[in-house]
Amino acid sequence: MSVNSPVIGVVGGGQLARMMAAPAVEMGLELRCLAESADVSAVSAIVATTVGDYRDFATLNAFAETVDVLTFDHEHVPTEFLTELVARGVAVRPGPEALIYAQDKVKMRERIDELGLPNPAWRAVSSVAEVVAFGDEIGWPVVAKTPRGGYDGKGVAVLREKNDADAILEWFSSGQVLVEQFVPFERELSAMAARNASGDVAVWPVVHTVQVDGVCDEVYAPAPDLDATVAAAASEAARRIGSSLGIVGTFAVEMFQVGDSFLINELAMRPHNTGHWTQDGCTASQFEQHLRAVADLPLASVSVLGSGTVMKNILGGSNADLASMYASAWAAAPEAKIHNYGKSVRPGRKVGHVNMPISSNLESSLAKVREVVEIIREGKTP
Repeated sequence: MSVNSPVIGVVGGGQLARMMAAPAVEMGLELRCLAESADVSAVSAIVATTVGDYRDFATLNAFAETVDVLTFDHEHVPTEFLTELVARGVAVRPGPEALIYAQDKVKMRERIDELGLPNPAWRAVSSVAEVVAFGDEIGWPVVAKTPRGGYDGKGVAVLREKNDADAILEWFSSGQVLVEQFVPFERELSAMAARNASGDVAVWPVVHTVQVDGVCDEVYAPAPDLDATVAAAASEAARRIGSSLGIVGTFAVEMFQVGDSFLINELAMRPHNTGHWTQDGCTASQFEQHLRAVADLPLASVSVLGSGTVMKNILGGSNADLASMYASAWAAAPEAKIHNYGKSVRPGRKVGHVNMPISSNLESSLAKVREVVEIIREGKTP
């Protein structure tokens, strides 16, 4: 392990770990990865990669012994494993006492209530009958969520009426289910922030996110036409969550905008899809900031470059060789910044994203980024 600068270990070998590699090289930080398999996204980018199962404590502990700081590409490491590592003196960032609020949605709702921040109406229920009682009380439809394990729309169901409640019967085999009011929001927002181990917090401008089938599709940064009072309140909520929960690292607070207010939807305690725009649209990316935070270095400025950025995900389509269409994509928009995750292409799978600076107006930049993504995804020009 390093004497002067910390060796940072990342559990998980997905695209988030992969995108930590470039800023780590730029800053001269040594980055190591515990990857699920030899063919995941981060392996080709992080030279010091160990393949192993993070759900096996001996494997996780052996990896932790080779680094100074342990952080994450995802939030699925068993909490009891992380608690044991902390007891053994490992610097786990974010720690299990904070990470639990991203791992368990019921605990997250309880903590947001304790902080006096805006939650939708919610209840932890243990039976279909309790789901129906909740829906009858607050009104249908309602949203049901598995407290643990859900992401990108998985583990989430919209129950339109009481007869739909039977559809989640099998979820109760794992314990309680979270049910929430269905929020008729105007748009979804995300407040990305970072907190280092010394307690300093930096918050990026609040962005407008567009979800399709539960998966982030586009991000407009900063959120256009967002009232300054709402933006300030959302940023302050993120700052308060980071400080109160003791989060160390980059994190996301996803929100629903309702009129001149907002409700908190979910937390993510790692770099996040809604922060990918920062790679090309900000003085410091969320990945550089995450490394600074977990290494307890001073946080970078989060100033926006130019007029802002639009980000669009590349989901798997008919083109299996994304790079084969780079020439056509850049001919259409030379200012496009293409980020390829090095994954095999499957329909609907996140395989990359494109960032585009906002030039004359948001609409024209959106049209350009959509054109570029279509070229890459389908392997043909429009």
